[in-house]
Amino acid sequence: MGLIYLDSCLVIYLVERHARWGVAVAQAMARAEGARFGISPLVKCECLVGPIKRGDAVLRESYLAFFDNFAQLALPEAAYIRAAELRGRFGLRTPDALHIACAEHHRCDALWTNDDRLGRVSHGLAVNVLSQPREA
Repeated sequence: MGLIYLDSCLVIYLVERHARWGVAVAQAMARAEGARFGISPLVKCECLVGPIKRGDAVLRESYLAFFDNFAQLALPEAAYIRAAELRGRFGLRTPDALHIACAEHHRCDALWTNDDRLGRVSHGLAVNVLSQPREA
C-alpha cells in the first residue's frame, strides 16, 4: 500500500489516546506495512479545535509535534472544486467533502476514517478502518 490519508478522527484517537479506538488505529497503521500516511491542513485545523477550546496548551503542542510524522498534503483550489461537486451530488458536509477531494487529488490509495458514509460516496477510496476485520 502506498499513501493513506488519515481522517481527523483517527489522528485525534491516536494523540488523545482514546480508550477504545487509539490502540485500534495504531494497530491498523502497524499492519499497513510500507504505507505512508498523510494529512491535510484541514486535519490539523479539526484536531486543534478541541485543545484550543479547552485552553490545553500541552495537548495543542502534542498535536503540532505529532503532525510532523505525516506527509503534508496540500489543499489546492482543484480540491475545493471537487469538494463542491461531492457536496452537490451527495450532500456531504464541507469537511468530509474536502477530505475525500484531498485524498483523490493526491492519488492516495485509501482514506482511512471511522465514517461509513464516506466509503459509500467515494467509490471505495474511504475505508472505515475501525470496522475492518482483524487478521488472525
